[in-house]
Parts: sequence; C-alpha cells; structure tokens
Amino acid sequence: MGKEKSTRRDFIKRSSVIGAGLFTMASAKAEVLQQIFSNEPGEKIIDIHQHTNYGDRSDAALLAHQKTMGAAYTILLPAGHPVSMGSTHYGVSNGLQVRATANEACYQLAQQHKEHYFFGANEVPDAPGAVKEIEKYLKLGACVIGELKFNVDCDSKEMQAIYKLAQDYEVPVLMHFQYKMYTWGLERLHKMLRKYKKVNFIGHAQTWWANIDKDHTNQNVLYPKGKVTPGGITDMLLTKYDNVYGDLSAGSGLAALTRDEDFTRSFLNRHQDKLLYGSDCLDTEGTGKACTGWQAIQALKRLVPDKNAERKLFFDNSNKLFRLKL
Repeated sequence: MGKEKSTRRDFIKRSSVIGAGLFTMASAKAEVLQQIFSNEPGEKIIDIHQHTNYGDRSDAALLAHQKTMGAAYTILLPAGHPVSMGSTHYGVSNGLQVRATANEACYQLAQQHKEHYFFGANEVPDAPGAVKEIEKYLKLGACVIGELKFNVDCDSKEMQAIYKLAQDYEVPVLMHFQYKMYTWGLERLHKMLRKYKKVNFIGHAQTWWANIDKDHTNQNVLYPKGKVTPGGITDMLLTKYDNVYGDLSAGSGLAALTRDEDFTRSFLNRHQDKLLYGSDCLDTEGTGKACTGWQAIQALKRLVPDKNAERKLFFDNSNKLFRLKL
C-alpha cells in the first residue's frame, strides 16, 4: 500500500511538472502571437492590391492567403462589368483578364470583414453609366478607384471623367500600364499629373516598372533584366510630381525590386514616401516561391534603408494615402 501511494505521488508530481512545462510553452507561443499581431502600426502590413475570385480563387482561400502572407489589412480592387467593347479587347480582358469580380463582390466581402478589409470602385471607362457606377461605391466608402486596367489612353476623355470624380471624392486612382495592351501613353501621364494636381495617381504593372530604367528603349520588353540606369520615366515622375505613387505589387514589381539590388536600395531610399506595398498574386499558398506577394515582402525587408522606411512602405504611406485611419 505504501509503495502504491508513493508511486501515485510520483506520478502526480511528474504530471504537475509536465503540465507546468506545457503551460509555459503555451504562454510563450501566445506571447509570440501577441507580438506578431500587436497593435503597433509599424509592425503591420497593408496590402493595397488584391482581387476577389482572382483566377477563380474562393473568398475563403483569399482570406487564408492574406493571413498566411502576413497582411493585416487588404484593399480589394474590383473589375468593371463584363462588356464586349474595344476597351476590354471585346471581352478578352473582362474581369481584369483574371476573372476578378466587380464592385459588389468586393464591397460585400469588405463589409463582412470590416476590421481588416477595404474596397475600391471601378468600371469600364467608356461603358454607359461608368461614372455613375463608380460614384455609387465611392458613396458607400470605396477608398480608391481602380484597378484601371483597360484598352484606353491614359489621357482620354473617359479617363479624365474618372480623374474628375477622384478629385471630387478625394480618392486616388490606381492604373495598370502595359504597353499596347492597357492604359496607353505613359509618356503623356505627366500632362494628367499637372492638370489634376489634387488627384493622387498610383502607377502599377509591367510598363510602369520597366521604365525605372533610363535605358529601357524597347517597350515591347515587359520584364527587362540586368542593371538599371537611374532616370527612367517612372523614376522621374516619382521624383518630380508630388501626386504620383508606385504600387510595388505583382511579378512586375518583384522583378523591378530584384533585377539590380544596388539600384533598388537607392530607389527605395529616394522614393520611400511614394511607394506602396501590394501583392496582386493569385496563388493560394501565401508563402514561398508560389507567392510573389510574400517574396516581395522578403525583398523589401532586405533592401529598405532602415526600419523607418520599411514602416512607410508597408503601412504609413498607404494608411495616409487611402485615408484608412488605422
């Protein structure tokens, strides 16, 4: 009987020690999670560029992707409504050419997750009632117009009607520049920047990022490689005009960041108040080689000049520009 009591006491003692150890481990894990999801703005990431139904990805997969990638806040950019017009290449580029859904889907998902998701407003610029459709969602609280990814000139009358609307509602416009495909006339954008001084223009995509390089002369090359000579169109626009910003998202943004890292360090330092982190990736992983958004986060953390600049690119610039009040 005495031996039995002793064994039982030893078992209870050992169990208490193990339990205490598990409690300590759990507490440590909770502390780490608390640090990751702390309330310090500088430790959080705003992703300014995602889409609903991107490549048929479900809403649940999108939410999981953003959480895994480390985005505390996300702006959902809608497509315009499907139409067969020259501005959509007669339907080829409906859904931003990736089957992204229109305003209502982005609005509804953002409403379901108000603490972490925001939404934009968009429409095919020359479609009937385009301005009215965009304005409907601006009135509901859209924080940006875009992604403007259509087969139109950047200085067309239809696009200028959108810039006027952006001016009235004090929201930026996000524009996809892709040579001979979307938003034609990057070389003329400076005229719009001067004409609509109160509108903040955000440049994005292949032709925008290829033109950080002064020596980029063949515009048919959408993903140039190798050393960069400072002074390209994009570099100069960011330098000269207060109302232009750069969206670092997608493979085009990642390629620009990583093609010449010595240039990139200087570029990020010079334009640290004008650059915005975005992912614009359609994978379901949210990490590793499958996810360009995750890769861009790692590249930026490695290449930014200091922690202050990192906070600007990941959080402060977007919080201010989109007036998110986080």
